[in-house]
Amino acid sequence: MDRELVMYTRNWGCYYVGVARALLARHGIPCREIDIDADPAAREWLLQNVGYLSVPTLVIAAPGQRTPVAPALPLAPGQSPRGVDRGTILTEPSAEQLAAWLVRHGLLAADAV
Repeated sequence: MDRELVMYTRNWGCYYVGVARALLARHGIPCREIDIDADPAAREWLLQNVGYLSVPTLVIAAPGQRTPVAPALPLAPGQSPRGVDRGTILTEPSAEQLAAWLVRHGLLAADAV
């Protein structure tokens, strides 16, 4: 596969992380998790690219990488990233938003939604 799904998470419970994990598990979609509380570089990357320590932040990355395969669409200054499809990045999505994003990236069949 020419891409990998990466999910930035934290070591404490988060509703949206649970939503994402459940959807990915239900459809057997592999994902590599990066805990921003245990990885200072990941924490800094998230702040620089999302503007917040918002988890989950999902990224379409090249295999073995942790950053997007293509630049993400920008957020407006002060805009919350929650549920905003930025192309190769999606932050704090609902199950429906995540499923649509995965379909668009070919990681989930449209008829599986």
